[in-house]
Amino acid sequence: MENVLDVLSDRGFIDQTTHDDELRNYLGSEKVTGYIGFDPTASSLHVGSLVPIMSLAHMQRNGHRPIALVGGGTGLVGDPSGKTEMRKLLTEADVVANVGGLKNQLSRFIDFSEDRAILVNNADWLTKLEYIPFLRDIGRHFSVNRMVKAESYKMRLDSEEGLSFIEFNYMVLQAYDFLELRKRYNCCLQMGGSDQWGNIVAGVDLIRRVEGKNAYGITFPLITTASGAKMGKTAAGAVWLDPDRTSPYDYFQFWVNTDDRDVMRFLALFTFLPIEEIRSAGSLEGAALNSAKSILAFEATRLAHGEGEALKACQSAISMFGARRIPNALLPSSTIPRGHDVSDDETVPQAEMPIEVFVAGIPCFKLFHSVGLADSSGAARRLIQQGGGYLNGRRLERFDEMVTCNDINDMQLLLRAGKKNFFRIRIKN
Repeated sequence: MENVLDVLSDRGFIDQTTHDDELRNYLGSEKVTGYIGFDPTASSLHVGSLVPIMSLAHMQRNGHRPIALVGGGTGLVGDPSGKTEMRKLLTEADVVANVGGLKNQLSRFIDFSEDRAILVNNADWLTKLEYIPFLRDIGRHFSVNRMVKAESYKMRLDSEEGLSFIEFNYMVLQAYDFLELRKRYNCCLQMGGSDQWGNIVAGVDLIRRVEGKNAYGITFPLITTASGAKMGKTAAGAVWLDPDRTSPYDYFQFWVNTDDRDVMRFLALFTFLPIEEIRSAGSLEGAALNSAKSILAFEATRLAHGEGEALKACQSAISMFGARRIPNALLPSSTIPRGHDVSDDETVPQAEMPIEVFVAGIPCFKLFHSVGLADSSGAARRLIQQGGGYLNGRRLERFDEMVTCNDINDMQLLLRAGKKNFFRIRIKN
């Protein structure tokens, strides 16, 4: 099996590594256990978390055992890395609620059955620590001079708010996590974003000092779009993996709207399609590039929400924007529907209405009520007034806007209520 370090490097995951040659030999010689920590600051992860999630999935697919560590303990402290102000401190109840949501989402990408992967919560050991013994046994290995030079602290030290004492402990706690996982699971590899480099190196050094064992670290680059924007941020806010926060359809559309310059890079990072197929598609333009965007959207949605939701999102997009033939030779490992079958949309409820209704025109709230997208005319009014009513992909501004023949496209209308509920009206002439 290919060395997972080469897999990650070829697909654009690697920013820095410790012990380059030793790490390569380590990953190529045995089944290893590696971990990444996830902050339980919300009940959902977002697209910005996909690089670490995908890296754990690649570890598993290449014969290794991933650990997803949820920071139930460190979440009570707050990571200062990359922040100019102190994070809001979470309550224990917040953390417990958020941990459950994160496990469900991680399970979409990683198989936790039969010890193939492990989910741990560092609250299990951090909240039981005794302060004086911890200072004597662990704190004595840390140099304050070195800690304050770490990038994770520099930004906060230079900020107006400064760095709180509770946050200053974060590096020590994360290093202790690494040591604890080494003892419990023989975990000798930690991975994380580039802003975690100082914390990871601190853990590597702590394991060497306490146990005399080698440990390794890998960091990932901060992923930005070709326009320089932070990955996963839109004008509407974060793109969440939770379908109740970002619907599968909107998630699909996020990927369809990828900048042309980012398509191949994102196919490598955010899908499991073979890298050889992605490279062979590297010079696409025009319609072929748009087809590659559809494949990216389908594969990314399939991973996050399952095959069924990906198909529904794909078909809903077809209903709104028309069918796009996906060539069989383009990224052939993708399971996206191809050819004529992509225009056969059975997932959106539909009915026929005579064109005479639209010659005179009908208020949109009445139309929404009549097709069942609202329980009453009043509910339809409120839906549209609150920005939840759409006609052919356009948000309706007034509940009494008239829907006329001018709105008909290809003898049909597509209505949408909220993020998930669609209805197609076929026009009978």
